[in-house]
Amino acid sequence: MSDRISVAKTYKLYIGGKFPRSESGRVYPVTDAKGSFLANAAHASRKDLRDAVSAARKAFPGWSSATAYNRGQVLYRVAEVMEGRRAQFAAEVAACEGVPAKKAESLVDAAIDRWVWYAGWTDKIASVLGAANPVAGPYFSFTTPEPTGVVGVLAPQESSLLGLVTVLAPVLATGSTAVLVSSAERPLPAITLSEVLATSDVPGGVANILTGRAAELGPWLASHGDVNALDPTGATSEDRVTLAQEAAGTVKRVLSVPDAESDWTAEPDLSRLRRYLEAKTVWHPIGV
Repeated sequence: MSDRISVAKTYKLYIGGKFPRSESGRVYPVTDAKGSFLANAAHASRKDLRDAVSAARKAFPGWSSATAYNRGQVLYRVAEVMEGRRAQFAAEVAACEGVPAKKAESLVDAAIDRWVWYAGWTDKIASVLGAANPVAGPYFSFTTPEPTGVVGVLAPQESSLLGLVTVLAPVLATGSTAVLVSSAERPLPAITLSEVLATSDVPGGVANILTGRAAELGPWLASHGDVNALDPTGATSEDRVTLAQEAAGTVKRVLSVPDAESDWTAEPDLSRLRRYLEAKTVWHPIGV
């Protein structure tokens, strides 16, 4: 009797709260750090990216107008579900990044803790980053932070989960929506995170996750007129120049990224939250 043939998984994209196949029908094999086959991942096309941007734009009004406290509750629920799938995340990180099991577990724990950290900031952003401005005259002047809009994110290529959470969570915490392109060679933790998002309270379209090549999808994301900002972390330093040129046509904000690979284990701060906020200042006469 022959050995049983295992059934290989072919994962799909995550767009608008659903899991569609790539419009092109393309897939590519995902291997572990030793080159052994793990699964097939969908290879997103330009049409898939346009669909993801449309879903993010549609979801933006509801997500940005939700109370900060409610957004915090929703994001905390994501961390709860991640905790329940901790073993799966650890196995995928260990396989994709080629690290020992204990190291993988510590990276997963750090990713969950970081998600909780950003969830906790949702209802504190306005009070910390807003201001009552001193003015010389009979006026009130207030500055409040507002979400940027739709943010395109090229996730880190090396850090499959912790880096991914570090670039995605602050986008959602500020009230913006995201179209994220995962690590091409290490997409499995991103795919599992999309399943977590789908089974949490995150409204469809708030976070959209595509698997594919940043070099292929990045320029289309940069030139799309309905994307308000771009985080090119997962692109090479050479490709970032091209992305900035593509983004100039739509006067899009392109976030600066150090050429050196970031230390994703470093403690987070407010800098990533500031990147996805616009300052709105309102003047009002006293006594009117």
